[in-house]
Amino acid sequence: MLFQDQVAIVTGGSRGIGRAVVAELANQGARVFFTYHARAEAAEATAQATGATAISCPQEDGTAIQRAVEEIVSQTGRVDMLVNNAGIRADQFIMMMPESDWQRVIDVNLSGAWRWAKAVCRPMLGAGRGAIVNVGSVAGALGLPGQTNYAAAKGGLMALTRALAAEFGAKGIRVNAVVPGFIETDMTAALNRDVKRRNIENLVLKRFGKAEEVAGVVAFLLSPAASYIVGQAIVVDGGLSAAVAM
Repeated sequence: MLFQDQVAIVTGGSRGIGRAVVAELANQGARVFFTYHARAEAAEATAQATGATAISCPQEDGTAIQRAVEEIVSQTGRVDMLVNNAGIRADQFIMMMPESDWQRVIDVNLSGAWRWAKAVCRPMLGAGRGAIVNVGSVAGALGLPGQTNYAAAKGGLMALTRALAAEFGAKGIRVNAVVPGFIETDMTAALNRDVKRRNIENLVLKRFGKAEEVAGVVAFLLSPAASYIVGQAIVVDGGLSAAVAM
């Protein structure tokens, strides 16, 4: 059991990639706590399926995040891993995008990850060990129309990853990122057939990825097998970015 007796926090763990990460870490022996905000039924289903503990905690509330981490440490005595996965989208062309949608996406996707990293750094620094993985998106590197807020947040998350790695690496805490492309989740399920077809044509592997394929990379980056990897962004996009670069 790769993560036996270790404690992991996964934000946004009730559905999609987050749920797959929760399942993977739990299967590898970790005691997993995951957050949700609006989807209580999905969170309960994930908790029952994986044995993980669901915590209702909004990304925008730094005080609630700090309390959640303190409660986990009180129960378990440690925090070994953090996966910053929680995120939202509010796509719209910039000329029609209200500033509230810009602020909300930045606050949840980028500032929320910063708040969680800030909250877990104290127990990790005290232990002299830890691993953090931020879940980004190819949108942060490639840029997609109608996603100025989402792309900016995910691009910022990559910069945050590098800065945290530089700040924490010498203290025993590794920080990396995984960068998914088109993955089969609720978000991509909402795409119409023609949009899906056009996107698949741009992929070297000619299919959308599975959440479990991302979760496997997350688990690798958290594991001792990645002990000399720090400040990196591992792309899991079926060849989308490679095809664009050709």
